[in-house]
Amino acid sequence: MRKWLPLTAVCLGAFMLLIDVTIVTVALPDMAADMHTGFSALQWVMDVYALALAALLLGAGSLADRIGRRRVYLGGLGLFAAASLACGLADGPAALIAFRAVQGIGGAAMFATTMALLSSAYQGRDRGIAFGVWGAVNGAAAAAGPIVGGLLTEQFGWRWIFFINLPVCALAVYVTLKAVTESRDPHARGLDLPGMVTFTTGAAAVTYALIRGGEKGWTSATTLGLFALGAAAFAAFVLVELRSSRPMLDLSLFRSPAFVAVMAASLLMSGAAFGYLMYVSLWLQSAEGMGPVGAGLVLLPLSLSAFFVAAASGKLLHGASPRITIGGGLLLIGAGALLQGWLLDAGDGWTALVAGMVVTGVGVGLISPALAAAAMGAVPPARAGMAGGALNTARQLGMALGIAVLGAVFQSGLADGLAGSGQPHGTAETLAGGGAGQLLHAAPGARHWVEAAFASGLRDTFWVSGAMGLAGALILVLLVRRPAAAQARAGERAGERAPAGDRRAPQGLPGQAAPAGAPDAAGERTAV
Repeated sequence: MRKWLPLTAVCLGAFMLLIDVTIVTVALPDMAADMHTGFSALQWVMDVYALALAALLLGAGSLADRIGRRRVYLGGLGLFAAASLACGLADGPAALIAFRAVQGIGGAAMFATTMALLSSAYQGRDRGIAFGVWGAVNGAAAAAGPIVGGLLTEQFGWRWIFFINLPVCALAVYVTLKAVTESRDPHARGLDLPGMVTFTTGAAAVTYALIRGGEKGWTSATTLGLFALGAAAFAAFVLVELRSSRPMLDLSLFRSPAFVAVMAASLLMSGAAFGYLMYVSLWLQSAEGMGPVGAGLVLLPLSLSAFFVAAASGKLLHGASPRITIGGGLLLIGAGALLQGWLLDAGDGWTALVAGMVVTGVGVGLISPALAAAAMGAVPPARAGMAGGALNTARQLGMALGIAVLGAVFQSGLADGLAGSGQPHGTAETLAGGGAGQLLHAAPGARHWVEAAFASGLRDTFWVSGAMGLAGALILVLLVRRPAAAQARAGERAGERAPAGDRRAPQGLPGQAAPAGAPDAAGERTAV
């Protein structure tokens, strides 16, 4: 059993950092009540973690290649543990948001090194087993997040969703020190600091603009200024990457229509499938009176159906065209969101969402195993790692932007639902911030307009999520015109034509969390 200790160490870290993406969802109402905070702060608690992951994944992988993957993984574990403790002790929303960002930095360090550590620890059949277990752990983390978060919040308080990370981190550090050997890439590229700074600035500014616009108006000077800053930062990022000899992201990859389609699909999938879950949780707990565990159980059909469908589709649909797997999955994600919007009406309970969540989960399950293979097949083998890193970045960025966009839609829908109810200005903000329970307690007759407001806000959110899913499916179908196998052969031919200096170990994070500069195993990682 000793040979599986490196797998144990990697899986502990991966499970912890991925479960923290969703574990917070069901704890948000309790956070709002305890810290007396508003809607935008709740959005940032979710968004800042995903933003940190998205912004630093590629850079952390490059750093790990240079100074050692084990060292960076251990540093990520330590930083994640310290930030988790600080989150649990935070005395206000500003401190909590800041420490969630630090958590994301530690998570990026772990996320960027997990697959590289597995690649160096295992060979042959053992490597395939290790990758399979690691993938199953990733799926289990997504499924377990709402339930674990609900149990901890209901039994011990919301702070324990962060404190629980401490013993897991300690165990992961112990096993890593005991069983994981150091590895580096002798051909590692330098750290693209200007690229990291410009990309982070652009992503953060656009996300802040979306949150600020929903709160203060889209034509306010602050909102417009933030959008301008984001556009300028992304333009600078493009210039930096084009001029760099060792770019964080080789923009020539986007010359491939198939690669563009996969990146768009990855970004839109995360926003369409998961961006609205925090608003559903706010409705269930603040307006419907459910506890954190009950809210977590309502969200379970989506994650469970995704988990089981992913396990089955990876075998049954292996080698199928991305137009079927990814395009069909996005179509189902869009249909699932639209179904929830169609079935939900004022006065309805959680049962109105179950069918749509199952359909959405089936779509996620179809897409998840296919995204990595499609990304690898769309680029030359020498760029497989970088393509995988871009894929992971797109998924986390899609989550952050999806929460921000849908938050603005949700808040606007709440206000529309209150029209004609005679409620004072600011009531929509109170409902969005989890204050429905207080309003209902103060005025029991308010239930009619509270339910109407939430139905309006959630319906609008589902409509937009559905449109995002359908748009992703359309982009995929229009840009991907050849089967995956043909794309892979074309990528191999392009790789053979690449200059000799370009044929080196993959750089980046293939698949769910593939490594920057991992040992040559692109084919095996693609299969995973």
